Amino acid sequence: MSTKQPKTKPTVMGFLPADTPPWGAMISLGFQQVLTMFPATVLVAILTKFDVGVTLLASGIGTIIALLVSQRKIPMYYGSSFSYIAVVVTAMSLYAGDCFSDPTTVYCPEGVRLVQVGIIGTGIVNILVGLLIMRLGKAALDRVLPPIVTGSMAVVIGVALSGAALGMAGANWLVAFVTLIATILFSVYLRGKGLLGMLPILFGALFGYAVSAALGIIDYTAITNAEWIRMPAITFPAFTDPNAWGLVVSIALIAIATIPESTAHLYQMSLYIDELAHELGKKPLNIKELIGLNLVADGTDDMIVGFLGGAAGTNYGENNSLMAITRNYSVPVLMTAGVIAILLGFVGKLAGLVNSIPVAVTGGLAIYLFGVIGMQGVALIQSEKVNLFDPKNLAIGAIILVTGIGGNLALPSGLFPFIVPVLFPAGIPAIVFAAILGILVSLVFAIFKPAE
Repeated sequence: MSTKQPKTKPTVMGFLPADTPPWGAMISLGFQQVLTMFPATVLVAILTKFDVGVTLLASGIGTIIALLVSQRKIPMYYGSSFSYIAVVVTAMSLYAGDCFSDPTTVYCPEGVRLVQVGIIGTGIVNILVGLLIMRLGKAALDRVLPPIVTGSMAVVIGVALSGAALGMAGANWLVAFVTLIATILFSVYLRGKGLLGMLPILFGALFGYAVSAALGIIDYTAITNAEWIRMPAITFPAFTDPNAWGLVVSIALIAIATIPESTAHLYQMSLYIDELAHELGKKPLNIKELIGLNLVADGTDDMIVGFLGGAAGTNYGENNSLMAITRNYSVPVLMTAGVIAILLGFVGKLAGLVNSIPVAVTGGLAIYLFGVIGMQGVALIQSEKVNLFDPKNLAIGAIILVTGIGGNLALPSGLFPFIVPVLFPAGIPAIVFAAILGILVSLVFAIFKPAE
């Protein structure tokens, strides 16, 4: 007579935010996080001519401090944001034009020092908005920044950068389009393949680099001249430069696009973490309720990055996806990743290798990435079920798109010829003008409600 064996519960693998894995797992998982953030973070530094070493250093320090500010409850990794590229490129072209227009130059410290003031301003905006949400709730933010404004601004940011992407691609169209096609294929056909699916940008860059090497168009002197260990070129913000204060407004307004992005990332992470907690027999953590604290952490990261001279940051969806795949939401792992990024910032040969990437390879990557930014704006409008048959939504979206995209592509230097002393002595950047106009019109409709 056989006896039934009692069923054993399957072992649930995964780490919640407060969990500390063994050292071996913590280092390997942390390295995966760095590998995932590396391509996009470094590419932003290349496109804006920030120092690669400082950008990695600031990413690591900013992530660690943001995790501490969030009371180690919100597992996020902070890398460089593409949303700020357009306004940073405008600032660089205006105030460091000779350096920025020189294709042989990879770092423009004078422009960086000015932009740093604006990045710090973005941090202040994020912190203030976060504190406001903690006090009044998210509904107050939605009344000021409805999805039609935030989604339309994301479209503007992506499309307005198209000229810059094509300009870089024009350095060698063959290399650019080979890189572009390879990156697209990697992003589509590696999807769902674990860590490999998180690295299409890295693989696309490597493929473009290999093609460039075969064609003999790579200048290796940046690598050979670089020291193995070097001090990152930390700069301090140019607070005393009158040109910096206009950048505070210009760059800080781009938070319009990054605040909804950050909030969406928080909601996604909350779902995954609570599912793991349920499987482990633990109470849900409900980190989705920490919207305000999340934005305060975002702002803290920008403050750190701004003071050191790294590219403006955001919490990374790529790293969130990696955490969902590996079921690792451990904050100690993310802090380990931050330490690894800090150490990489001191590797001079790494910065030299990055700086040797041909402009055309960067252009091919940029065509894809900038387009994705624009499409994410469309996705936001769709996901929030914005009624585009409503005249007020059509009006807000229309003026943002035409003034933001048209102004950036058609006006000299992408500036509206409206002089504002101290803030905008040369004119208002098109993306900033579009944001201001969209918010003002939205507020008018919110105060004087039209008939439904």
